[in-house]
Amino acid sequence: MGEASAAAPAVDAAVPGAPAVPSSAELAAFRAKVREQGRELNRDLPWRRTTDPYEIWISEVMLQQTQVNRVDGRWQRWLARFGTVEALAAADSADVLDEWQGLGYNRRALAVHRAARAIVDAGGAFPSGEKDLVSLPGIGPATAAGIRAFAFDLHGVYLETNVRAVVLHELFAGREGVPDRELVPVVEATCPPDGGFADDPADDPRSWYYALLDYGAYLKRTVPNPSRRSKAHARQSRFEGSRRQKRAALVRALLARRAGGAEELAVGVAAEGIELDARFAAELLDELAAEGFCRREGDAWYI
Repeated sequence: MGEASAAAPAVDAAVPGAPAVPSSAELAAFRAKVREQGRELNRDLPWRRTTDPYEIWISEVMLQQTQVNRVDGRWQRWLARFGTVEALAAADSADVLDEWQGLGYNRRALAVHRAARAIVDAGGAFPSGEKDLVSLPGIGPATAAGIRAFAFDLHGVYLETNVRAVVLHELFAGREGVPDRELVPVVEATCPPDGGFADDPADDPRSWYYALLDYGAYLKRTVPNPSRRSKAHARQSRFEGSRRQKRAALVRALLARRAGGAEELAVGVAAEGIELDARFAAELLDELAAEGFCRREGDAWYI
């Protein structure tokens, strides 16, 4: 029927003692159902109206562990400020961090900034190859696959949390602790080839993964989250009172002042209702400086 990729037969190959794997017929039925659900559940999101790899990359990074409704609006604001990879590369890191506030995980902002500079230093052309993409700061296999699918319509393994949810719900029902090594061949086999099938070019990697994402988001709203049955699933640690919360608050205090001593910055953090003494603030600030968030000069830190 022109829907099973060249990798599909490998999924049928049973390994003695290994868990049962979906057959080619099951994978074909799975693809048909996901495509149908994708048509019914399609979400018209702003980053789906572009194929610009820079714009898609920014959306992919923002959407990591961040709800869609929080990204919608912030993505547009980011592009208004840093409209191209060249503009982002030329920006001051403090301005990049400032624009990122509220999206969580400040390391992602620094990684995006470093990656933009690496792209510009290499000539400015946004890479499409998996190896080239994952060599950039902050871009792992899933983000690379998302960029390749949504910007370049290229085949790949986009094993994102909503994709996991669909595969686990439809093909691994009742299984707990399913490792990614069992999911990867399924995702690989069901993703269409580059540019789509010859007899149905509309069935392409871009539309296929959008369908998976929309069906996965629907499942998470309507049934117990299937992705929790993945071995890769991990509960997020408590944020309130955590080291991570204090680090984030110190970054905000530095952005507000652009410089300050440990005691002054600790007072700024306390103004948010977060307990932090000057000694621990200094320890965290040195940690942030080592990671490239700020720099220390004597008893003051600058961002």
